[in-house]
Amino acid sequence: MKRFLTIAAPAALAVALTLPSVAAAQVAAGTMPNTFDRPATAAPPSRPAPQPAQAAAPAAAPVMSPTPANAASEETLRTIIASLQAGTPDYSLLTDDLASQMRTQAETIVPIMQGFGAIQALDFVGSRSGADLFVVNFAQAETEWIVGINESGKVAALLFRPAEGSATPSTTPPSAQ
Repeated sequence: MKRFLTIAAPAALAVALTLPSVAAAQVAAGTMPNTFDRPATAAPPSRPAPQPAQAAAPAAAPVMSPTPANAASEETLRTIIASLQAGTPDYSLLTDDLASQMRTQAETIVPIMQGFGAIQALDFVGSRSGADLFVVNFAQAETEWIVGINESGKVAALLFRPAEGSATPSTTPPSAQ
């Protein structure tokens, strides 16, 4: 004899169907076979997994301008590099926030800058989003620098990294070589 479980309260079914997870499962039966009376049967074939939405194409990078965003950025960069290599960073050129960040990293940055050696060439590459990009060739390293100067004439953004395609610069302080 087959036994069936029945849902006792039609109101419970109405409430259950209004819940998003139950409604999405498309439950439409008011009775279900009692699975304790017979062995389980194979589950119905499942639907294929939904395809993930295709990612939107990345937005195009802003175009690099051939004109410096700030005419003072090259001279300011030269002054900053010289002060770092001398071991006395010139914090007066920086915003308060950037000066604070540089103070916490000075013990690391100064030896790196000193290890780069003398500037061989400093070339403006372009500007983008108010910041200027330079390639600086030192005796021991080739680097890229980004300099952003705010309306007050203070450096608000200053980043450097190995130039693309160059070997990683030496980070060993000259005293350790």
